[in-house]
Amino acid sequence: MKPLKEMSKDELKDLLTKLENEYNEIKAKNLNLNMARGKPESLQLDLSMPLLDTINSQSNLNKAMDYRNYGILDGTDEAKVFMAELLETTVDHVVVYGNSSLNIMFDQISRGYTHGYLGNAPWCKLDKVKFLCPVPGYDRHFAITEHFDIEMIAIPLLEDGPDMDMVKEYVENDETVKGIWCVPQYANPTGTSYSKETVERFASLKPAAKDFRIFWDNAYIIHHLYDDNQDHVENILTACEKAGNPNMVFEFCSTAKVSFPGAGISALATSIDNKEDILKHMTVQTIGHDKINQMRHVEYFKNLDGLKMHMKKHADILRPKFESVLDIFEKELGGLEIGTWTQPKGGYFISFYALDGCAKDIVKACKEAGAILTNAGATYPYGKDPKDSNIRIAPSFPPMDELKQAAQLFTLCVKLVSVKKYLNV
Repeated sequence: MKPLKEMSKDELKDLLTKLENEYNEIKAKNLNLNMARGKPESLQLDLSMPLLDTINSQSNLNKAMDYRNYGILDGTDEAKVFMAELLETTVDHVVVYGNSSLNIMFDQISRGYTHGYLGNAPWCKLDKVKFLCPVPGYDRHFAITEHFDIEMIAIPLLEDGPDMDMVKEYVENDETVKGIWCVPQYANPTGTSYSKETVERFASLKPAAKDFRIFWDNAYIIHHLYDDNQDHVENILTACEKAGNPNMVFEFCSTAKVSFPGAGISALATSIDNKEDILKHMTVQTIGHDKINQMRHVEYFKNLDGLKMHMKKHADILRPKFESVLDIFEKELGGLEIGTWTQPKGGYFISFYALDGCAKDIVKACKEAGAILTNAGATYPYGKDPKDSNIRIAPSFPPMDELKQAAQLFTLCVKLVSVKKYLNV
């Protein structure tokens, strides 16, 4: 089929009739499909069930300290070694938490807001606080900053990371800019990975604000889809240290999509000074996280090699799903010039770009026919995509047969809405 923009009005009308008939047939089936969030499916969760057998009543949990009791604020020694290896750093830079890296990020924003970092003024006492938000980006990041009434500034996400010229301009000339959200590897939702040059430019920033921080959410650091075609992002902690900016970054990760969402372990890696500052607050906040669960993960995965072997099993489940969706997109939409999409090598999402002004109508049409997608606009601050173009596709959760149905329905809705746009109906 030739591009829609080259079709005559009569051709478009005939195509619209055909598409509407197909859509109504599918709508009559009362489907219940969901590609809204990047959740692991049950087959992936099954992979980690043996983890539950690693700790039992016969296990030795009375080590240098009794792991059954209160204490050990920054995590067990074993868990710190385990997470430090993953994050390519040393244990003195790491704090191991409970199940959620999102919770750590919320805490760090909250600490900046109520108490400030390393003796700097709390943000709540300032007239204006701003955060940079690479877009398309992660909706939950934006929700946190919006929750604290922090002004969000959209920064275009390019093929090698955020537009660093814009980042540099804001960070180095506006002291009200206090941070930037980053998903450096297989970014949510584009699958973008930051280049070496981007990491080095981040590390060499000279912020106008002494308390500017890079929120480096390394959620997909080992979530590769392929054995022989993987992205690797330079170590931001090392880069910042070399550039003389050791305090400028908070790095986050978790095992939420490695073991069990809601029952994994998470970690923060940062400078020694930042860590000491964080622990001062944590002594008031908690007496320690779940050390038994920390040990459960260490006993099961052992080390980074054990994690990598486990993640290959995840990839074997996820890879066919991504490839199936991408194949359907190419078969149904290729050559029509009504949409483009990313082809990630890892992570959990595909980013789709419809014709300007069409995303909301596509998502609405899918919903009315029985397929739930992430809300159009969710990948932008305040839920407002200025072009109304971007849609996040999450292939992980539905079983393969449902995923294919959802992808087919999605492409049908893209065609239907795009034809209507060209016909102005």
